[in-house]
Amino acid sequence: MKPTMMTYIQEEQAVTEGILGSYPGNVDAFAELAADNKTEWLILATGSSINAALSAKYYIEKVADVRIDVREPFNFTHYDKISPHCDLVIGISQSGQSTSTIGALKRIRKETGLKTVAFTSDVTTAISEAADVTLDIGCGKERVGYVTKGFIATVLTLMLAGLKTAVAKKTLTEQEEQDHLDKFRAAVAAIPQTIAKTEVFFEQHKEDLASAPRFSAVGYGPTVGTVKEFETKFTETVRMPSQGIDLEAFMHGPYLEVNPEHRIFFVETESPIKERMELLIAYESRITNYTYTVTLGKAENDRTIGLEVKLDEFMAPFIMIIPFQILAHHISGARGIDLTQRIYTDFGVAMKSKTQPGDYA
Repeated sequence: MKPTMMTYIQEEQAVTEGILGSYPGNVDAFAELAADNKTEWLILATGSSINAALSAKYYIEKVADVRIDVREPFNFTHYDKISPHCDLVIGISQSGQSTSTIGALKRIRKETGLKTVAFTSDVTTAISEAADVTLDIGCGKERVGYVTKGFIATVLTLMLAGLKTAVAKKTLTEQEEQDHLDKFRAAVAAIPQTIAKTEVFFEQHKEDLASAPRFSAVGYGPTVGTVKEFETKFTETVRMPSQGIDLEAFMHGPYLEVNPEHRIFFVETESPIKERMELLIAYESRITNYTYTVTLGKAENDRTIGLEVKLDEFMAPFIMIIPFQILAHHISGARGIDLTQRIYTDFGVAMKSKTQPGDYA
């Protein structure tokens, strides 16, 4: 049988256990480079890879005491100036075949003497030739067109690269490193219950979700990467208008489009911003009955997926994407979309966005 998104979602626990089990060897080369007085990092990525970068950005900045600028590589190559303060460049492409990311790394190599690092699932692909150091994100091949385990593997590997850099720079102690690793291990152990809770939630709300004319997801801080990946996954699979948006940005215009048929997900973590999110949930629940919450805490009603995982908001994106991956798969199926039948299979080559056609089942 062909693998599906759920095939790879079910593999996420084993994949992330493997990544943690390979630490610190899997990120040593990066940390050795990054700890050498590198404080201004540029990350180049697009699609799910840029969403992963946004998901890991604040965690890395906090633990490793660095500043990270995340950019779309195509615009960077053709329009952006290279910051004179930048001292390390990271290119992320799960497939290793993203021509825009490869092109941006080549520009860096041509115009500067900056060190470049590639994060990819296949270290033999073209992106490795454009980087000084290549890291394997540890997920193997994903032979469906809608990445899931590769996304969570990218987020975790980036976070671990930041963690090891922090230890090398002595911004974290070895005991604090172990505390962080213990929290990641606990989150990995919670993946099966996260999948189970989401399955129950979907069955309870299946009809309302399948008949939705419009989806939004609202997050803040580190979970902006989560809701942007929600947007990517839902537009790819459910194929209905879907937007993932920052809380503050939502309140400056997009709130005006909300109507009684709008389906809105709110992504909630423990944060000084949480009170504002609660106010927004209460307000929008007056307008539409279809408001749902994904939280790290316990579910207080059947419209909430409560993960019951003890992570701070900076680590939270590692696990909070999983419910949206499952919902993307299930809602598309409920809408009669067969995701095993790929469409527009020549798009990447026709648009020169990939170096070669994908190896899909």
